Amino acid sequence: MSNRLFSIALLFLFVSCVSTKPDVATTKDIVWTLGGFERPNAVNPIILPDSNSTFMDPMSDSLLRWEENDTFNPGAVVKDGKVYVLYRAEDKFGIGIGFRTSRLGLAESSDGIHFKRRKEPVLFPDKDSQREYEWPGGLEDPRLAVTEDGTYVVFYTQWNRKMPRLGVATSKDLINWQKHGPIFKNAKYQKVYNEPHKSASIVTSLKNDKLVITKVNGKYLMYWGEHGVSGATSRDLINWEPILDEEGKLAKFITPREGYFDSALTECGPPAILTDKGILLLYNGKNHDKKELADPRFNIGTYSAGQVLFSSTDPSNVIQRMDVPFLRPMEDFEKSGQYKDGTVFIQGLTYFKNKWFLYYGCADSRVAVAVYDPTKLTDFDPVPESK
Repeated sequence: MSNRLFSIALLFLFVSCVSTKPDVATTKDIVWTLGGFERPNAVNPIILPDSNSTFMDPMSDSLLRWEENDTFNPGAVVKDGKVYVLYRAEDKFGIGIGFRTSRLGLAESSDGIHFKRRKEPVLFPDKDSQREYEWPGGLEDPRLAVTEDGTYVVFYTQWNRKMPRLGVATSKDLINWQKHGPIFKNAKYQKVYNEPHKSASIVTSLKNDKLVITKVNGKYLMYWGEHGVSGATSRDLINWEPILDEEGKLAKFITPREGYFDSALTECGPPAILTDKGILLLYNGKNHDKKELADPRFNIGTYSAGQVLFSSTDPSNVIQRMDVPFLRPMEDFEKSGQYKDGTVFIQGLTYFKNKWFLYYGCADSRVAVAVYDPTKLTDFDPVPESK
């Protein structure tokens, strides 16, 4: 894609708060954000639970309906002219979010919207070297990317129902995966490994119309975290070192903001993008459960999506940050399911057939897509008036 077209892709109208009061908004303008994204008519959700898919579970040695209860939180990548989505699926055993077993399914599409699924998961808890990290909770919330030489890399949450950790796996075909284990296991700063951590967005760039993993200042770089965005670097994509501050403590580049849509959590979304403006990170913001801390325009507990731009020379430095979400729960399928407060949880982003396809989880229950056409100026989701 030409530099001019990519610049157009990063231009569009959005509603941005310029006052210290988050309920005072103005419309403006445009030079670093991505979107607006539109939901295609009458196609969402694009992936639903399926009680007909069965799988011989190696942990229980029994046949399971592995995606019977919920399918959500997808990663995405382009391969051989098709979009592939790696999505989280839950069986019916257990009650409530996080108390069932999650496995990762694979689906493919020639148009980015209509998907054909494999009948069995491609990543799942097994009697392997990762059993202590992945059983009985499973593998959750994949973020998927690819190197220039065609190695697919997925960062996901390893959940043993004791402590969530970021794990990494690699593949050449998206079907057969090699698990490498926790990304911080060999880090010099071991405190991160011994504390809960999740949600990794590795930095990519658009090359020859394809998003590929790229280095920043000579190393691979990721943003990660949910109670604030931190960073980490790597030379091999497998072993990662968290970025520390001047006091030798874990650095946090952004944190939740009282009175804003991201007042409770700032959880990293799909792979970040290196642009001529800086490094663009799309993230998931949760509105606080306490009314006095939340943005009053949105339901308490709601997950919406925001954007933040970091410096490419100093990836910890924030250049710009949206004060309102560009995507928020509006449709019925985004407000019904396991998480009824409303959720759009973005995890997959691809550039495909000259458009941007954003894949997200709906209420921790379904998978949906929103599309941005760079040749058109489209708005973000509208911001409601104060309640």
